[in-house]
Amino acid sequence: MSVHRVTTRTLPEEPEGVRTPLRGRDAELAFIEARLDALDRGEGGIIRVEGPVGIGRSRILAEAAAAAGRRGTRVFEGAADPDEQFVPLGPLLDGLLSGEEPLPGALRLRDLATTPGQRFWLLQELGDRLRETARNGPLLVVLDDLQWCDDLTLLTFNTLAAGLSSHPILWLVAVRGGSVPSGVRTTLDRIRRAGAHELALGALDDEVTARITEDVLGAAPGHDLLRVARRAEGVPQLLVELLGSLREAVTIENGTARLTAGPPAPRRLPSVVRRLDQLSDEARELVHTAAAVGAPVTVALLAELLGRPSAALITAVREALDADLLTESGDRLAFRHDLIREAVEAGLPLPLRHALRGHAAEPPPGTVASPVERPGPSAGRAPAEAAEAAEAGGARPRDVTEADRLRTAAADLAAAAPGPAAERSLKALELTTADAPERPRVIAETIPLLWQTGRAAQARELGASALAAGGLGPEDEARIRLALARLAVPFDFSEAARQARAGAALPGIPVDVRGRLLAMLAVGLSMAGEHAAAEQVAAEAWDAAAAAGDRSAEATLTTVRSAVSFHHMDLAEAFRQAERAAALADALGVSTSLWVPEALWHALLSNTTGRSAEALAAAEDGIRITREQGRIAATRMWLMTRSRVLLEAGRLTEARADAEAASETADDDLGPGNLADVTGRYVMMRVALHTDDRRTARAYAAEARRMRGDRAPVVRHFGSWMLALMADFEGRPDRAMAELDEVMTSPAADRPAYAGLVDPADAPVLVRLALRAGAHERAAQAVTLAERLAVLNPDLTFLAATAAHARGLLDNDLAPLVRAVRLYEDCPRPLARASALEDAGRKLAATRKPDAVPYFDTALALYARAGAERDAARVRGRLRAAGVRRRPSTAGLSDAWPELTAAEIRVVRLVARGLTNRQVAEHLSLSPHTVSSHLRRAFTKLDITSRVELTRLVRRRDSGE
Repeated sequence: MSVHRVTTRTLPEEPEGVRTPLRGRDAELAFIEARLDALDRGEGGIIRVEGPVGIGRSRILAEAAAAAGRRGTRVFEGAADPDEQFVPLGPLLDGLLSGEEPLPGALRLRDLATTPGQRFWLLQELGDRLRETARNGPLLVVLDDLQWCDDLTLLTFNTLAAGLSSHPILWLVAVRGGSVPSGVRTTLDRIRRAGAHELALGALDDEVTARITEDVLGAAPGHDLLRVARRAEGVPQLLVELLGSLREAVTIENGTARLTAGPPAPRRLPSVVRRLDQLSDEARELVHTAAAVGAPVTVALLAELLGRPSAALITAVREALDADLLTESGDRLAFRHDLIREAVEAGLPLPLRHALRGHAAEPPPGTVASPVERPGPSAGRAPAEAAEAAEAGGARPRDVTEADRLRTAAADLAAAAPGPAAERSLKALELTTADAPERPRVIAETIPLLWQTGRAAQARELGASALAAGGLGPEDEARIRLALARLAVPFDFSEAARQARAGAALPGIPVDVRGRLLAMLAVGLSMAGEHAAAEQVAAEAWDAAAAAGDRSAEATLTTVRSAVSFHHMDLAEAFRQAERAAALADALGVSTSLWVPEALWHALLSNTTGRSAEALAAAEDGIRITREQGRIAATRMWLMTRSRVLLEAGRLTEARADAEAASETADDDLGPGNLADVTGRYVMMRVALHTDDRRTARAYAAEARRMRGDRAPVVRHFGSWMLALMADFEGRPDRAMAELDEVMTSPAADRPAYAGLVDPADAPVLVRLALRAGAHERAAQAVTLAERLAVLNPDLTFLAATAAHARGLLDNDLAPLVRAVRLYEDCPRPLARASALEDAGRKLAATRKPDAVPYFDTALALYARAGAERDAARVRGRLRAAGVRRRPSTAGLSDAWPELTAAEIRVVRLVARGLTNRQVAEHLSLSPHTVSSHLRRAFTKLDITSRVELTRLVRRRDSGE
């Protein structure tokens, strides 16, 4: 039996003064070396290095200066400072007159610089000194941050560079990309016309990002760390600072750096802190407010939140733009980079963040939405009453203007604060009369906002009432049906398809609306499991989306294309399309997404193919972000997704807690919910079977029987598999096979890729179940499909492991079982690995009992760590049959806390320090419900009833008493 050794270490402290190698700039450095060669031959010139903040301009200049120094070239280095623009010629003089070898005559030059009326002579002297020095050898003059230079420095640089162009002097200057002061732009234009060479620094690619990550952390990054590193989007300064902030959260296992507890919460970054500190109080307050809002924001909304006129923000806005914290995005202000926004927000106390977002929900004093300040027919009334009053009296011009303002504000807030956005949209609807032509559009805008903030039933009622009232034009009806289709996707896959199909069939609707409806129809069909129909509709939807230039529809359809590839077992193409869809959706922003399937699908796809760490990192990131933004519906979907990932990762207690937390936030008025059927309810059933919780298993078997009658084929398939597992749990293999009849004989076009399974790791489970029932043909069918999947996707070790496992069971052959055990060692699927170990041990025990014991022992340890009590008990029975007795152990990972899981230990230690459940949730990036669930189970296991008892117990045990 092969032994998989795991060596783990934490990261050492980074030595002072150590710099990582310069990566990804080979072409730029080669060009500079070529210019230095030319300088050695007596050819001067100008090189301009340009790029955004953090891209590495200063590093390029430093490397060039070092390269010149190694050649014996004299180097003068100066840099401008935004706080010292009032010092004439300061950057250039500092570069020429400071250092180990200042320009000759430094004292006289300084005197001229400080004597009024001597600037002409200073310019002459500088030119003479540079000519004289250049006669003795080539010179490199480096001037960084040209955008901060004063006008005299710019004039002097331009004059000297032009006047000394025949001398061996190379001028190397760096300037920030984008908007610069007019004087700087004039200087850049002049040196361009004079033949200056230009080096534009762009973002680093993923390969270079991975190499820098390895440089900083001392080990090759795992998938979870690479996912975090990619958030820097190839900006080296942000990347290095981000990685530096993660050092305490990273461990190295077998030469691979990994996060110890999923993606971390946003951290403050030194470069962002420095830029914030340089701002005025007014500009800093503006940047903080923009960070709390989270999305691109209009100046009008910032003025409203800050309680000032828009005109009063002109200086603060310009300051924030000059500091490269904010940038202009159409008519809005956006952060230069999302990591910058997060770093700014991380510096705000949590109550202040919530207060700023909450304030955004309140209408400004004196608007019609405030019944105290604006009494009238709509004040204080319910929407229906307000609409009747407006219809009777007619809409006042001021109401129409205010409704437009509220709709604009809702659109501004939708991306980062959907709760405040929904309130504003509802107020706009209240001010819009029943016969107003824009009312259907307001309804269509309000429905997704209500759904996102956990008011799905209210959203559906709003849309259904509008459709029932009639009198809608085709475009208005289409937009409302599109909103209802988006709403229905998590709850009823078939209803989502019905609404989208009805909307797309309406005559004369705009091409972009029809394209989105067709995209939603393809999503609904794909999620329902009607793969052939989804593929057909998606082809038509692509044409409509292309005609409209609709990137949102393109992102959604790319997800559908990925799902189709997955159905056809081409997982490499499925991953490629899923990554493209997620990138498109991320670039567009969540507020423009037709739904949020892109990132969710990518996480589920990663998990299904054995990339659990990557999937878990994505899910935890999704939960954190959506929880911060108040997107209750999206948080629930991410919780359900994470519950699936945790199940496959063998973290059963946490999987159950997530599934329960998602269930607690469900909108019961909309029914059970198809997405919950195929995630949360399935997880609860599997956890109950692994933990021998018969009562819970029977309850979810009842849910599975309901799922068997659903309109969506995929829900019926899940229900059938759950019922088959339950029948096997009860010792009825024949019944288990009967439960799978519909799935395994359904039309090939829509049959699940794994013959009724919901996860490739279940191929051995199905083989074992079929063999017990004497259904050898079905067992062989499952093996054939598992092997075909592995052959089609040779880079996925996990699939090869499941195929070998299934083959070993079918043929009753030890060799493929042992091969499966070896392959599983590199897969983050402990329960699947434990199952292969158990099966290999069972085969060995028939003839060589002592050889079987190590297999059983390893399987037992994996089952126990996962909390799979039923599986652990079964393996202990096999060990007893082999003549070995093992005492029952628990899932605890700590000698001091043998009763508790690792997750429960983390929670109880924080609670013992005095943190509330909500504070613990914030600290661990969990939901309060999950914390409560862990704490409740810990209290039961420890036989205590209060936090006081827990605190005493923690002190006693952790002190070794």
